[in-house]
Amino acid sequence: MLLLVGLGNPGDKYARHRHNVGFMAVDAIADAHDFGPARAKFQGEIRDGTLGREKALILKPQTYMNDSGRSVGEAARFYKIEPQDVIVFYDELDLAPGKLKVKTGGGAAGHNGIRSIDSHIGNAFRRVRIGIGHPGDKSRVTNHVLGDFAKADQDWLEPLLAAIASEAPYLADADNNRFQTAVAHKLAPPRKPAPNKAEAAPNSKPDEPEAKPAQKSPAKSPLNVFAEVFKKRGDKEN
Repeated sequence: MLLLVGLGNPGDKYARHRHNVGFMAVDAIADAHDFGPARAKFQGEIRDGTLGREKALILKPQTYMNDSGRSVGEAARFYKIEPQDVIVFYDELDLAPGKLKVKTGGGAAGHNGIRSIDSHIGNAFRRVRIGIGHPGDKSRVTNHVLGDFAKADQDWLEPLLAAIASEAPYLADADNNRFQTAVAHKLAPPRKPAPNKAEAAPNSKPDEPEAKPAQKSPAKSPLNVFAEVFKKRGDKEN
């Protein structure tokens, strides 16, 4: 069994925060793969379903971000889920907006939700890091993370969430690299069609106008021929 965890803060006022992109990602997966309705359990909100060939539980801790590990730990212990079968989706400042990276283990890199999970189940779980970009100034980080996604962000956010949801079965197969590649492929801009060979090359000369065939003199009537002969004879006699 898989445990898919989305990190965020509970409540409507946090719903569109960049810090809640983990909640958004697991909601997109649950909706796309027909998971059951949400219910309260393990100090969180859970939904049951199947991802690929694996049974899966989606968990959104309702403990607030800094205590996410309490909810994750309860669920993992109840179902006897090993850390490598726990997949956590969360926001990443050090990735450009719309970029995604998957890794297993590692440090918390300053993310309080990940630090809390580390303290309850260890650090051997899988992480899906979703880029929200850095504001460029350390003093602006808190407002950036705890601020709503801008309207312009929807241009990359909605396609990203849809790609995460559609390619999530690769995570169920423990194929993290294939998942990451498939998401990137989904988000890649369409290739431009190859230029038509019939189009003129940059250095080609424009087509020259076709030469007009030489015009033939109109045919002479017998009367005209007789008149010319008679005229020539007259010229000679003179």
